[in-house]
Amino acid sequence: MESTTISGQFTVKLNPIGGYATGQDGVNLGRMSIDKQFSGPLEATSQGEMLSAMTATQGSAGYVAIEQVVGSLEGKQGSFVLQHFGTMDKGTDRLILEVVPDSGAGELEGLSGKMAIRIESGIHHYDFEYQLMA
Repeated sequence: MESTTISGQFTVKLNPIGGYATGQDGVNLGRMSIDKQFSGPLEATSQGEMLSAMTATQGSAGYVAIEQVVGSLEGKQGSFVLQHFGTMDKGTDRLILEVVPDSGAGELEGLSGKMAIRIESGIHHYDFEYQLMA
């Protein structure tokens, strides 16, 4: 099946929320709410939660997150869920950001794909490579 790649911008608001664990031995465990507004070919909002671990080593951390995106993708209405897995190793980052299988709803049922995030001049950009089963 052929992939489509789209790009656009988004804004993100992260706010600390109560968590269960706080961390020990120089590790700070955190939990945050996620609110995003996507613009461009993906015209949508999302809400979700992020769990993070900041280590005592500058630039080394990890996070996981789940967010549900609701709106339109190139004119098709619906929703889907994105799952994040991110690490930073002394400043070198790696991010896996994929559509959760079978999370597409409405006209986005059958959606799969992966997203990359770029920050340029303080502006967040997304590159979303996706497939939509007919």
